[in-house]
Amino acid sequence: MSDMKTETLSQLGQQAEAPDNPEDAVLETVPNPQVGTDYVARFTAPEFTSVCPVTGQPDFAHLVIDYIPGDLLVESKSFKLYLTSFRNHGAFHEDCTLSIAKKFVDAAKPKWLRIGGYWYPRGGIPIDVFWQTGEPPEGVWIPDQGVPPYRGRG
Repeated sequence: MSDMKTETLSQLGQQAEAPDNPEDAVLETVPNPQVGTDYVARFTAPEFTSVCPVTGQPDFAHLVIDYIPGDLLVESKSFKLYLTSFRNHGAFHEDCTLSIAKKFVDAAKPKWLRIGGYWYPRGGIPIDVFWQTGEPPEGVWIPDQGVPPYRGRG
């Protein structure tokens, strides 16, 4: 590896099991090698799953997280393991979406973050959940999330 400080990482380059639940998951961070330059990094999880807290039936979403890093980046393997921890976790769409965003913010302390949770229909109704930390810094190009609205058969 390069001279980036990675000795504190417990998941990258190691055999790591997915946590049993989101509360036990650890989002690891690494130093941002481009501190001082504002740019957008995007995580896309097109096959996110959790379960309905009432029925136990599976729920599916396409998640898109855009963030402008500060001093830290979220390490992607730890993020994948964190998302996997929701597989058997019962929570409503809104709670899953905001919990993911808030844990990300707590871990990496980005300058700005937005999340789009594009949930597939439950009971015939798709639910989309959006949140951001505030206004992005001026002059940063922030692309559209690129997820079309749910259209069903139409």
